[in-house]
Amino acid sequence: MLTIAYIGNGKSVNRYHLPFSLKLKDKIKVKTIYSRKPDSSWPKIDGINYTNDIHDIYDDPEIQLVVISTPSNTHFSLAKDVLEHGKGALVEKPFTETSAQARELFSLAKEKGLFVQCYQNRRYDSDFLTTQKVIKSGLLGDLLEVEMSYDYFRPEVPESVKEFSVYNSYLYGHACHTLDQVISFFGKPRDTHFEVRQLLGKRRMNDYFDLDLFYDGPLKVSVKSSYFRLKARPSFVVYGKKGVFVKQEKDRQEVDLKHFYMPDHADFGIDRPEDYGTLTYLDDAGKYHEEKVESEIGDYSRMYAAIYDAMMNGKEKPVKDEETVLQLEMLETAIKQIQE
Repeated sequence: MLTIAYIGNGKSVNRYHLPFSLKLKDKIKVKTIYSRKPDSSWPKIDGINYTNDIHDIYDDPEIQLVVISTPSNTHFSLAKDVLEHGKGALVEKPFTETSAQARELFSLAKEKGLFVQCYQNRRYDSDFLTTQKVIKSGLLGDLLEVEMSYDYFRPEVPESVKEFSVYNSYLYGHACHTLDQVISFFGKPRDTHFEVRQLLGKRRMNDYFDLDLFYDGPLKVSVKSSYFRLKARPSFVVYGKKGVFVKQEKDRQEVDLKHFYMPDHADFGIDRPEDYGTLTYLDDAGKYHEEKVESEIGDYSRMYAAIYDAMMNGKEKPVKDEETVLQLEMLETAIKQIQE
């Protein structure tokens, strides 16, 4: 059994962590949750120790892994503190503010023989898993272009932020999801081109990005996001020499969680048939096909299961250190456009 604790008791912990760690009752025990605030609007869960004293975690020899789910500017210092106290650390994204900080944490963990990793749960999004399935089928032929979009219509968010900050930027807050998906599947690109914008004007919040990653041959992967899309672009569009796959709707786990429809429901996070992607292609005989592709089932508990296997069974970490460093290097490079 892997015994874990949480630093933080807000939306992230209660919506994107606990429903999935608690699901693995034969592998994971959630023992303690620390928060600076004495009270929380989130209901307490029976069997978990809620505390305002961080040493209830640090001084507990039973706790092996500490999950850090706090504002991103605290990630580095808290993760370093956790490692210094002999505990493994799972850190929400963005992992740290800089790639140098990430390297320091990985080096410290290696020195102490401890686990440290970024919580890249979006690798287990249904739309991403379904797109991988289609690509691996080979029906599209040689890949030419992949477009990934993660759009919102929330103008009130950038309009409410009057001063630019790197770490409250849309780039750091959202490309940490999508860039990791690209890196995990396609690896390191041979070249990049980044466009990062402030649609409301200079010195305002970054609210748009368009990141192009170029791979061997003709393949280009584009990662796009905006706060000003009244009608969202498709989540994934994949073009190959023989066909195209379009997945309009995003993973449903977040939608269900926002409505407090939890993973204990059998249909949690599962796409409806009308949400399936469409695959259009020519077969080897030149015959035209157009068909719906049943969505893979997304499940963020798979990240916790993989972490359990890494820590308890000696398997490889699901998110490699070099993947996290590469992502942060890209974010650092891209954000310079609106710092200059």
